[in-house]
Amino acid sequence: MTARRTVRRLHAAFRDDIGDLVTRRPLPGPAIADLDPFLFLNHHGPQVYPPNNGGLPFGPHPHRGFETVTFILEGELSHLDSGGHESVIHAGGVQWMTAGRGLVHAELSPQSFKRAGGPLEILQLWVNLPARLKMTAPAYIGLEAADIPSVAFDGGSIALISDSWEGAAGPISPIADVRMSLIRLDAGGGLDFPVAPGRTIFLYLVSGEASVGGTRVPCHHLAEINDDGDSVSMVAPQPATILFGHGAPFGEPIVSHGPFVMNSREEIVQAIHDYQAGRFGAL
Repeated sequence: MTARRTVRRLHAAFRDDIGDLVTRRPLPGPAIADLDPFLFLNHHGPQVYPPNNGGLPFGPHPHRGFETVTFILEGELSHLDSGGHESVIHAGGVQWMTAGRGLVHAELSPQSFKRAGGPLEILQLWVNLPARLKMTAPAYIGLEAADIPSVAFDGGSIALISDSWEGAAGPISPIADVRMSLIRLDAGGGLDFPVAPGRTIFLYLVSGEASVGGTRVPCHHLAEINDDGDSVSMVAPQPATILFGHGAPFGEPIVSHGPFVMNSREEIVQAIHDYQAGRFGAL
Protein backbone atom coordinates (compact mmCIF):
# COMPACT_ATOMS: atom_id res chain seq x y z
CA MET A 1 0.00 0.00 0.00
CA THR A 2 1.36 3.41 -1.00
CA ALA A 3 2.00 5.88 1.84
CA ARG A 4 2.31 9.55 0.94
CA ARG A 5 5.12 11.47 2.55
CA THR A 6 4.30 14.51 4.67
CA VAL A 7 5.97 17.91 4.93
CA ARG A 8 8.19 18.49 7.95
CA ARG A 9 8.88 22.18 7.44
CA LEU A 10 8.77 24.95 4.83
CA HIS A 11 11.72 27.20 4.05
CA ALA A 12 11.11 30.51 2.29
CA ALA A 13 13.68 31.68 -0.23
CA PHE A 14 15.31 34.94 0.82
CA ARG A 15 16.31 37.71 -1.57
CA ASP A 16 20.02 38.08 -2.15
CA ASP A 17 20.34 40.00 -5.42
CA ILE A 18 23.67 39.95 -7.25
CA GLY A 19 23.97 43.40 -8.81
CA ASP A 20 20.93 43.78 -11.05
CA LEU A 21 20.30 40.01 -11.09
CA VAL A 22 17.23 39.12 -9.03
CA THR A 23 18.29 36.19 -6.83
CA ARG A 24 16.38 34.11 -4.28
CA ARG A 25 17.98 31.39 -2.17
CA PRO A 26 15.98 28.79 -0.21
CA LEU A 27 18.99 26.57 0.54
CA PRO A 28 20.93 27.05 2.72
CA GLY A 29 18.64 29.13 4.90
CA PRO A 30 18.26 30.31 8.50
CA ALA A 31 16.75 27.00 9.62
CA ILE A 32 18.40 24.56 7.20
CA ALA A 33 22.06 24.04 6.32
CA ASP A 34 21.62 21.35 3.65
CA LEU A 35 19.39 18.50 2.50
CA ASP A 36 21.97 15.76 2.14
CA PRO A 37 23.01 15.36 -0.68
CA PHE A 38 21.52 18.70 -1.88
CA LEU A 39 23.61 21.70 -0.83
CA PHE A 40 22.52 24.97 -2.39
CA LEU A 41 19.94 26.51 -4.72
CA ASN A 42 19.99 29.93 -6.37
CA HIS A 43 16.86 31.06 -8.23
CA HIS A 44 17.78 33.89 -10.62
CA GLY A 45 14.91 35.93 -12.07
CA PRO A 46 12.37 35.89 -13.54
CA GLN A 47 13.19 39.26 -15.02
CA VAL A 48 13.59 40.97 -18.38
CA TYR A 49 16.94 42.35 -19.46
CA PRO A 50 16.95 45.42 -21.75
CA PRO A 51 18.88 45.54 -25.01
CA ASN A 52 22.60 46.26 -24.68
CA ASN A 53 22.79 44.82 -21.16
CA GLY A 54 25.86 43.63 -19.27
CA GLY A 55 24.61 40.06 -18.95
CA LEU A 56 25.27 37.64 -16.13
CA PRO A 57 28.17 38.32 -13.72
CA PHE A 58 29.56 34.81 -13.25
CA GLY A 59 33.03 35.10 -14.75
CA PRO A 60 35.83 32.54 -14.23
CA HIS A 61 35.71 30.88 -10.79
CA PRO A 62 36.77 27.49 -9.38
CA HIS A 63 34.85 24.52 -7.93
CA ARG A 64 35.84 21.25 -6.28
CA GLY A 65 33.97 18.39 -4.61
CA PHE A 66 30.42 18.61 -5.98
CA GLU A 67 28.23 19.02 -9.07
CA THR A 68 26.27 21.99 -10.41
CA VAL A 69 22.96 21.42 -12.19
CA THR A 70 21.72 24.53 -13.99
CA PHE A 71 18.19 24.82 -15.40
CA ILE A 72 17.68 27.55 -18.01
CA LEU A 73 13.95 28.27 -17.79
CA GLU A 74 14.12 31.48 -19.85
CA GLY A 75 16.91 33.12 -21.80
CA GLU A 76 20.24 31.53 -22.69
CA LEU A 77 23.49 30.73 -20.92
CA SER A 78 27.02 30.09 -22.16
CA HIS A 79 29.38 27.67 -20.42
CA LEU A 80 33.16 27.49 -20.68
CA ASP A 81 35.48 25.50 -18.42
CA SER A 82 39.12 24.57 -18.03
CA GLY A 83 38.34 20.98 -19.05
CA GLY A 84 37.71 22.18 -22.59
CA HIS A 85 33.91 22.07 -22.45
CA GLU A 86 31.99 24.88 -24.13
CA SER A 87 28.33 25.40 -25.06
CA VAL A 88 25.44 27.86 -25.25
CA ILE A 89 22.21 26.42 -23.84
CA HIS A 90 18.81 27.99 -24.44
CA ALA A 91 15.43 28.05 -22.68
CA GLY A 92 14.32 24.62 -21.50
CA GLY A 93 17.85 23.24 -21.40
CA VAL A 94 20.09 22.00 -18.59
CA GLN A 95 23.82 22.15 -17.86
CA TRP A 96 25.16 19.35 -15.63
CA MET A 97 28.76 19.91 -14.53
CA THR A 98 30.81 17.58 -12.33
CA ALA A 99 33.51 19.69 -10.72
CA GLY A 100 35.13 16.65 -9.09
CA ARG A 101 38.81 17.22 -8.34
CA GLY A 102 38.57 20.77 -9.62
CA LEU A 103 38.09 23.07 -12.57
CA VAL A 104 37.54 26.71 -13.45
CA HIS A 105 34.40 27.70 -15.31
CA ALA A 106 32.46 30.75 -16.42
CA GLU A 107 28.70 31.13 -16.84
CA LEU A 108 27.94 34.22 -18.87
CA SER A 109 25.32 35.61 -21.19
CA PRO A 110 26.22 35.13 -24.86
CA GLN A 111 26.69 38.22 -27.00
CA SER A 112 23.30 37.67 -28.68
CA PHE A 113 21.49 37.98 -25.32
CA LYS A 114 23.50 41.02 -24.21
CA ARG A 115 22.75 42.70 -27.52
CA ALA A 116 19.01 41.92 -27.75
CA GLY A 117 18.03 41.42 -24.09
CA GLY A 118 14.94 39.44 -23.15
CA PRO A 119 13.46 37.32 -20.35
CA LEU A 120 15.77 35.37 -18.08
CA GLU A 121 15.14 32.80 -15.36
CA ILE A 122 17.74 30.28 -14.17
CA LEU A 123 17.95 27.76 -11.34
CA GLN A 124 21.33 26.50 -10.15
CA LEU A 125 21.44 23.56 -7.77
CA TRP A 126 24.61 22.30 -6.08
CA VAL A 127 24.65 18.54 -5.46
CA ASN A 128 27.26 17.03 -3.16
CA LEU A 129 29.58 14.18 -4.11
CA PRO A 130 30.50 11.44 -1.62
CA ALA A 131 34.08 11.29 -0.37
CA ARG A 132 34.93 8.45 -2.76
CA LEU A 133 33.99 10.62 -5.77
CA LYS A 134 35.14 14.08 -4.73
CA MET A 135 38.39 13.79 -6.68
CA THR A 136 36.83 12.28 -9.79
CA ALA A 137 37.68 13.73 -13.20
CA PRO A 138 35.66 16.84 -14.11
CA ALA A 139 32.90 16.40 -16.68
CA TYR A 140 30.16 18.43 -18.36
CA ILE A 141 26.96 17.75 -20.30
CA GLY A 142 24.90 20.50 -21.95
CA LEU A 143 21.35 19.60 -22.94
CA GLU A 144 18.93 21.62 -25.04
CA ALA A 145 15.17 21.32 -24.48
CA ALA A 146 14.88 18.89 -27.40
CA ASP A 147 17.35 16.53 -25.66
CA ILE A 148 15.16 16.19 -22.56
CA PRO A 149 12.11 13.88 -22.70
CA SER A 150 8.90 15.55 -21.51
CA VAL A 151 6.21 13.10 -20.48
CA ALA A 152 2.64 14.37 -20.39
CA PHE A 153 0.11 13.07 -17.90
CA ASP A 154 -3.44 14.03 -17.01
CA GLY A 155 -2.89 17.38 -15.34
CA GLY A 156 0.64 18.30 -16.37
CA SER A 157 4.02 17.15 -17.64
CA ILE A 158 7.41 16.11 -16.31
CA ALA A 159 10.76 16.88 -17.93
CA LEU A 160 13.11 14.04 -17.04
CA ILE A 161 16.74 15.04 -16.58
CA SER A 162 18.15 12.12 -14.57
CA ASP A 163 15.03 10.26 -13.45
CA SER A 164 12.53 7.87 -15.02
CA TRP A 165 8.77 7.89 -15.28
CA GLU A 166 6.23 5.72 -17.08
CA GLY A 167 8.89 3.93 -19.13
CA ALA A 168 10.76 7.10 -20.15
CA ALA A 169 14.18 8.04 -18.79
CA GLY A 170 16.23 11.21 -18.67
CA PRO A 171 19.50 11.48 -20.64
CA ILE A 172 21.78 12.04 -17.62
CA SER A 173 23.23 9.09 -15.69
CA PRO A 174 24.75 10.75 -12.61
CA ILE A 175 27.89 9.35 -11.01
CA ALA A 176 26.12 9.68 -7.64
CA ASP A 177 22.59 8.44 -6.99
CA VAL A 178 20.71 11.70 -7.65
CA ARG A 179 17.53 12.02 -9.71
CA MET A 180 16.22 15.35 -11.01
CA SER A 181 13.09 16.43 -12.88
CA LEU A 182 11.14 19.59 -13.59
CA ILE A 183 7.40 19.14 -13.04
CA ARG A 184 4.72 21.41 -14.47
CA LEU A 185 1.18 21.07 -13.12
CA ASP A 186 -1.94 22.58 -14.68
CA ALA A 187 -4.54 24.25 -12.48
CA GLY A 188 -6.19 21.38 -10.64
CA GLY A 189 -3.53 18.92 -11.83
CA GLY A 190 -1.80 16.45 -9.58
CA LEU A 191 0.88 13.80 -9.49
CA ASP A 192 1.91 10.98 -7.16
CA PHE A 193 5.62 10.33 -7.69
CA PRO A 194 7.03 7.12 -6.20
CA VAL A 195 10.21 7.55 -4.14
CA ALA A 196 11.75 4.73 -2.11
CA PRO A 197 11.98 5.18 1.65
CA GLY A 198 15.33 6.42 2.91
CA ARG A 199 15.87 8.85 0.05
CA THR A 200 16.05 12.62 0.56
CA ILE A 201 13.45 14.63 -1.36
CA PHE A 202 14.22 18.00 -2.95
CA LEU A 203 11.06 19.99 -3.76
CA TYR A 204 11.05 23.72 -4.57
CA LEU A 205 8.09 25.76 -5.88
CA VAL A 206 9.53 27.75 -8.76
CA SER A 207 6.15 29.31 -9.61
CA GLY A 208 2.55 28.95 -8.51
CA GLU A 209 1.74 26.93 -5.41
CA ALA A 210 0.94 23.33 -4.61
CA SER A 211 -0.40 21.07 -1.90
CA VAL A 212 2.29 18.51 -1.02
CA GLY A 213 1.19 15.64 1.18
CA GLY A 214 -1.74 17.80 2.28
CA THR A 215 0.40 20.85 3.16
CA ARG A 216 0.19 24.08 1.16
CA VAL A 217 3.58 25.03 -0.29
CA PRO A 218 3.67 28.66 -1.50
CA CYS A 219 5.73 30.00 -4.40
CA HIS A 220 9.47 30.34 -3.73
CA HIS A 221 9.43 27.86 -0.85
CA LEU A 222 11.46 24.71 -0.31
CA ALA A 223 9.54 21.84 1.28
CA GLU A 224 11.51 19.68 3.71
CA ILE A 225 9.86 16.26 3.40
CA ASN A 226 9.59 13.57 6.06
CA ASP A 227 10.84 10.04 5.38
CA ASP A 228 7.44 8.52 6.21
CA GLY A 229 6.22 7.01 2.97
CA ASP A 230 7.06 5.77 -0.50
CA SER A 231 5.50 8.48 -2.70
CA VAL A 232 5.21 12.26 -2.93
CA SER A 233 1.79 13.69 -3.69
CA MET A 234 1.55 17.08 -5.43
CA VAL A 235 -1.70 18.91 -6.34
CA ALA A 236 -1.79 22.42 -7.81
CA PRO A 237 -4.77 24.79 -7.35
CA GLN A 238 -3.17 27.02 -10.00
CA PRO A 239 -0.50 26.34 -12.64
CA ALA A 240 2.77 25.48 -10.90
CA THR A 241 6.37 24.64 -11.75
CA ILE A 242 8.25 22.41 -9.30
CA LEU A 243 11.94 21.55 -9.20
CA PHE A 244 11.86 17.97 -7.94
CA GLY A 245 14.65 15.57 -7.05
CA HIS A 246 15.62 12.77 -4.73
CA GLY A 247 18.88 11.16 -3.70
CA ALA A 248 20.51 8.77 -1.30
CA PRO A 249 22.02 10.74 1.61
CA PHE A 250 25.75 10.24 2.18
CA GLY A 251 25.79 10.88 5.93
CA GLU A 252 29.31 12.34 5.69
CA PRO A 253 30.78 15.54 7.15
CA ILE A 254 30.20 18.59 4.93
CA VAL A 255 32.89 21.26 5.12
CA SER A 256 32.48 24.11 2.65
CA HIS A 257 34.39 27.26 1.87
CA GLY A 258 33.03 29.35 -0.99
CA PRO A 259 33.29 27.25 -4.17
CA PHE A 260 34.83 24.20 -2.46
CA VAL A 261 32.86 21.47 -0.67
CA MET A 262 34.87 18.71 1.00
CA ASN A 263 34.79 16.48 4.10
CA SER A 264 37.41 18.21 6.26
CA ARG A 265 39.08 21.56 6.83
CA GLU A 266 42.40 20.05 5.70
CA GLU A 267 40.84 19.14 2.33
CA ILE A 268 39.57 22.71 1.96
CA VAL A 269 43.04 24.10 2.62
CA GLN A 270 44.44 21.67 0.01
CA ALA A 271 41.80 22.77 -2.51
CA ILE A 272 42.79 26.42 -2.04
CA HIS A 273 46.48 25.58 -2.44
CA ASP A 274 45.80 23.49 -5.57
CA TYR A 275 43.72 26.26 -7.14
CA GLN A 276 46.34 28.91 -6.36
CA ALA A 277 49.03 26.62 -7.83
CA GLY A 278 47.09 26.41 -11.10
CA ARG A 279 46.18 22.73 -10.77
CA PHE A 280 42.55 23.42 -11.74
CA GLY A 281 43.65 24.67 -15.15
CA ALA A 282 42.62 28.00 -16.62
CA LEU A 283 40.27 29.44 -19.23
